[in-house]
Amino acid sequence: MPQITNLRLLLLSSASHHHPLLRRKTLSFSSSFPVLPQLRKPIRSTEFPLLFTTYSSYSKKPCIKNSSNKNSRSFNRKKSLLRDTEEKRDNSSNKGGSLSMEETTCNANNTGESIGFNRKRAEGRDASDRPKKNLQLKVRKLNPANTISYVQILGTGMDTQDTSPSVLLFFDKQRFIFNAGEGLQRFCTEHKIKLSKIDHIFLSRVCSETAGGLPGLLLTLAGIGDEGVSVNVWGPSDLKYLVDAMKSFIPNAAMVHTRSFGPMNDSNGAAISMFRKFDDPLVLIDDEVVKISAIVLRPSHSEVNDPETGLDETKPANLSVIYICELPEIKGKFDPKKAASLGLRPGPKYRELQLGNPVESDRQDIMVHPSDVLGPSVPGPIVLLIDCPTPLHLQQLLSVQSLTPYYADTAGNVPEGSKMVNCIIHLSPASVTNTADYQSWMSRFGAAQHIMAGHQMKNVEVPILKASARIAARLNYLCPNFFPAPGFWSLQHLKCLPSGLKDLAPGVGETVSAENLLKFHFRPYANLGLDKSSIPDLTSRSVIIDELLSEIPEIAEKSQQLNQLWSGNIETNGEKTYMQANRVMTEEPWLPDSALPDCLEDVTRDDMEIVFLGTGSSQPSKYRNVSSIFINLFSKGSLLLDCGEGTLGQLKRRFGVEGADEAVRSLRCIWISHIHADHHTGLARILALRSSLLKGVPHEPLIVVGPRQLKRYLDAYQRLEDLDMQFLDCRHTTEASLEAFDSNEDDAKFQKEKSGNSIHPEDERVDSNLFARGSRMQSYWKRPGSPTENAAALPILKSLKNVLVEAGVETLISFPVVHCPQAFGVALKASNRINGVGKTIPGWKIVYSGDTRPCPELVKASSGATVLIHEATFEDSLVDEAIARNHSTTKEAMEVGDSSGVYRVILTHFSQRYPKIPVFDDETHMHKMCIAFDLMSVNLADLPLVPRVLPCLKIMFKDEMVIDESEDVDFVTAAA
Repeated sequence: MPQITNLRLLLLSSASHHHPLLRRKTLSFSSSFPVLPQLRKPIRSTEFPLLFTTYSSYSKKPCIKNSSNKNSRSFNRKKSLLRDTEEKRDNSSNKGGSLSMEETTCNANNTGESIGFNRKRAEGRDASDRPKKNLQLKVRKLNPANTISYVQILGTGMDTQDTSPSVLLFFDKQRFIFNAGEGLQRFCTEHKIKLSKIDHIFLSRVCSETAGGLPGLLLTLAGIGDEGVSVNVWGPSDLKYLVDAMKSFIPNAAMVHTRSFGPMNDSNGAAISMFRKFDDPLVLIDDEVVKISAIVLRPSHSEVNDPETGLDETKPANLSVIYICELPEIKGKFDPKKAASLGLRPGPKYRELQLGNPVESDRQDIMVHPSDVLGPSVPGPIVLLIDCPTPLHLQQLLSVQSLTPYYADTAGNVPEGSKMVNCIIHLSPASVTNTADYQSWMSRFGAAQHIMAGHQMKNVEVPILKASARIAARLNYLCPNFFPAPGFWSLQHLKCLPSGLKDLAPGVGETVSAENLLKFHFRPYANLGLDKSSIPDLTSRSVIIDELLSEIPEIAEKSQQLNQLWSGNIETNGEKTYMQANRVMTEEPWLPDSALPDCLEDVTRDDMEIVFLGTGSSQPSKYRNVSSIFINLFSKGSLLLDCGEGTLGQLKRRFGVEGADEAVRSLRCIWISHIHADHHTGLARILALRSSLLKGVPHEPLIVVGPRQLKRYLDAYQRLEDLDMQFLDCRHTTEASLEAFDSNEDDAKFQKEKSGNSIHPEDERVDSNLFARGSRMQSYWKRPGSPTENAAALPILKSLKNVLVEAGVETLISFPVVHCPQAFGVALKASNRINGVGKTIPGWKIVYSGDTRPCPELVKASSGATVLIHEATFEDSLVDEAIARNHSTTKEAMEVGDSSGVYRVILTHFSQRYPKIPVFDDETHMHKMCIAFDLMSVNLADLPLVPRVLPCLKIMFKDEMVIDESEDVDFVTAAA
């Protein structure tokens, strides 16, 4: 009798004893596979005490090790850094690492093997096990006599125009960042900007465009070192809405020290003193190093709240800020001869005078003042950051009287008593800055240097994330069908692009378009002015490909072979493509012939396409963004599965600036797997953009399906800006719930529930044995929704059903998985179609695992799927870490696909310790799998060719399939 995996044994055992749904379904398994080794020794960890429990998905019985069991064998894995460190730690201490018998159980079957998972993490009880961090603000010793000071453009969003650029104000001992849009931490990682030095973050507006990267940034800061790093966050209006929105997934809100200013709202959201003057400068910081003031701009009152042209002034997102940064004056040169004549001896008193403090003479009975020994002072440099987002804000900007001291006279000179502005950074969009009124206002600042940072078109073609752009260009050369060229214009057309700067009004000082990492120096004073030395060089695609061919000459032949698979088959159906695939590259013996799924018969290229927008885990890296999958249904719309930070930017890179806007307009539904930040913090930006794009156009609110905690985040965020969405709990889209709602559309059940006699249908249908009896997770699944919740969900479910039908999708079914509380996977089933001869062709089926350990619900949902998109966070040797964090290894993911009879498996959600390609040595499953990369696009018609790409990828990255141990850090649990 051939051996089968422990996962299959688990399923067969559970099907016959526990699961009535599985008992009625026959699962077909392929022939012999090696037995997955039993976990012989759990990791011991003081960092994760009592976490590494090997829980069965079904049984409570203790696992009894039987040395005589022939099917049980040892497994020598490569030690990870984590395991090695923790084992050393346990050798010196018996505390924190031991697992009690009550916490260690596993499924006992005739092989003695089990599928383990971290029960405490799955139930949300692991927070107390993590070390408590004291996230207090650090007090830095300031250095008034800074040797280096400058402002620098951090070009987030400059190429994709999806978010506001950030600006870094740099001092020797302090760092200030203005705006934290999506992609900021990924940008800082690539350009080696140390986030741990950031003390203050200033928002020019409180909205997703300027603050979308804040949640991920704060999680990263909280995970730095033993104590974490906390920062001040400043912004107009009440920031509590932003903080409240993040509390559902940021574990410690104390890491955010909010500093609000300007108009406030009461507890009901009503405006307080909205018409009081707030255009007087509000001093936020005033120390020896810098004085930072703010002037709040509101949209003009004349058209406020007009649904077509006005803005809702009560929304914090519609308030913008002018920031004024003033450095202290530069003291004049110290004259030692004058000091000596006044009776001073060389020594510490010289220093005190240079710092501006008077001292007593050593030889004379007098006080010596700094003006006695210092030459004329030089006024301190001043920089302004202007965010004037709309013409309605411009009307107020033109009337702000508090800026008068910074204006020059008509001749461009600085009047006596006024202050000279050295640099103005304009975050305002070109639609505002190109107006005559705005440019006339710019001319009031005389010879100030103007830097236009508001989405200049000339920056669209220049990749900000050069490392990932380089990988994308190489992959595009290898297989342009799976890795299309980015949706931007080619570099050859860069010189033809408009600069975004129109003919300037007379009197406007020197004006330049912002470029990535452009600097304006303040100190040393001799370097005052622009510095372009840090701006990255442009690298053309041809140079990147030449480097690739020089490093890996054989890749040219592989590229030619892959391209032959598609040549002449662009308009053919999937079967012909598959047949040609068997005529090319036949040297791979692990690619057996297999039947083409019925759903691929007569398939066209405009049926469905899977676009991977993010394939990394935990936090963005140089090469991989966090989780997001775009299901392109072409003329029928699109769906989004998970929406990590930077999702909109990735859409822009894949489809171009205008193409991404159309993709957002066409969204039918967004589905979120769980509440961890790397899966949903890009959601608000997508929703806000869609609301803006469809303003004035008849449309329905977008349906967002997600775990219950996500609603709290979205509800709080909607106080900031309009998201125009409807929320639906994933529990209402489980198979049992959908059947109940379909059979009770007459509302009879809801009437019964209102009388207090309801039992949720999923109580009996959802697998209550997925977690241990009496556990928090089981009680969650046993908990019925309130009558109010169910009644509110019914119309949204009806809307969802109608939306899916219009998109050609028959069902969207969520199912519970084993990761954290309220974690789900999803199965999408397309409607059947009729081909040209009247034959009914079954629809495709896509299953997305979300984050999970292998579990029966996932296997059941994946049965017969066309594509299984499965997380594979860890390599096979790190199965202990996979259990600790409730993730899967590559082998485990493939075994789920085998057990479910899946046609193709695409692996994603790789740990950031694998910078470019994950470790994958098992060729047993290569006949049906592929590894996902960012911006990889898999058309339904090309599924037969998916396995052909993997060996070519292994050749391309043959020298890079190693673990980047520098990335093996302790990420904050809420982002994992």
